[in-house]
Amino acid sequence: MLEKRIIAILQDIVGKEYVSTEQADRICYSYDATQQQFNPDVVVRPADAEQISLILKMANAEKIPVYPRGAASGFTGGSVPIKGGIALVLTRLNRILRIDQDNLIAEVEPGVITATLQKAVEEVGLFYPPDPASLKFSTLGGNVAECAGGPRCVKYGVTKDYVLGMEVVTPQGDIIRTGGETMKGVVGYDLTKLMVGCEGTLGVITKIILKLIPKPEAKKTMLVMFDSIDGAAQAVSSIIRGKIIPTTLEFMDATALACVRQNADLDIPDAARAVLIIEVDGERELLERQAARIMDIASPLGVVHTRVAVSDEESEQIWQVRRSVSPSLRKVNPDKYNEDICVPRSKLPDMIRAIEAISKRLEIPIVNFGHAGDGNIHVNIMVNRAIEGHEEKAETAIRDIFAKTLELGGTMSGEHGVGTSKAPYIPMELDVATIAYMKAIKRALDPNNILNPGKIFLEDQ
Repeated sequence: MLEKRIIAILQDIVGKEYVSTEQADRICYSYDATQQQFNPDVVVRPADAEQISLILKMANAEKIPVYPRGAASGFTGGSVPIKGGIALVLTRLNRILRIDQDNLIAEVEPGVITATLQKAVEEVGLFYPPDPASLKFSTLGGNVAECAGGPRCVKYGVTKDYVLGMEVVTPQGDIIRTGGETMKGVVGYDLTKLMVGCEGTLGVITKIILKLIPKPEAKKTMLVMFDSIDGAAQAVSSIIRGKIIPTTLEFMDATALACVRQNADLDIPDAARAVLIIEVDGERELLERQAARIMDIASPLGVVHTRVAVSDEESEQIWQVRRSVSPSLRKVNPDKYNEDICVPRSKLPDMIRAIEAISKRLEIPIVNFGHAGDGNIHVNIMVNRAIEGHEEKAETAIRDIFAKTLELGGTMSGEHGVGTSKAPYIPMELDVATIAYMKAIKRALDPNNILNPGKIFLEDQ
């Protein structure tokens, strides 16, 4: 536990009501979506960059670890306070500071919920595309720290493609500004890109300038069921090769379909072994032509059923099939290891077949769905930790899946980040020299290793 004098300093900085050492509060800020749990010594909720600066200067002087966090919706332990210390909760910084319709930008604080910004900009005819599954409760600061993605990334890109500039408090307490409000800017090193995806290890984000684009006029959603994963994968490549970039190209394999078959409002034929949910957007008169071309491309590839939404309600019904996968997983087994590998699009069938072989060999179910348009597979290894040997089997499966992913030219994480969960596997993807350069950057900015320590790299690596 921290000394009383440290707690008193924190209370002086942010106000007594925003500092808590109560057990209930410490438990509330002890975990994320990984189910890992480590209690912080104290929970602190600052209001602005100046208060965060003072906290970090004090933490440096006293060598106290600081763990910034927003909604803690991450799947890799990125915000979990594994060494105790200070849980730095950023949800009071939750204002949309401005939406600039002349320059198509928004300036926000990190605690703004992603869906809140999207709703606000769409009300004035603008669009902020990144759409992680957690968008209704995850914060923009967390999205930027993890470089979040989502289904629409196949057409619109990921979070880093929309961050123009930031205000950041460095680990030593300096307040710096990176980038700016312009679409161009090449003065000095690109610190904005360095901070995006750093998982809160290099700085605390306190303001974000985001690029906006005009809101598409309309969208059209299609559900296409195939008799094999090969047909679905071939359709993905053929659609892209046909110069059509859909807004989303989501897939579910046979294991995911088995999970949702009982709960979906839509009829899913027994012959369906894979599903693509395809959405296009843009000018209304172009959508019918795009949808027709996509159907022409997919039809010869083993299609067993199709449905094209003719209303927003039908579109929502189609998306409900995809959303019902995660809630259905616990019926398979109570404990889940959720990985987010990414392979070249053309390698999707090879990867799915490899996962099926690993699942069969280890005798544990593995459910796959995700963003086929960019080769990003959400691999859900379902086990029961109460059964002896299941946890070990899951760890073997993870390592084998990562090895195959890298063999196929992919990456271990497309959008979840490393945190603590993937840290042991980093040397499988990055060589010694690359890791050394990354750790040198961390040491230069955070010589006392007080900001989110224990993340991305294991200390003995």
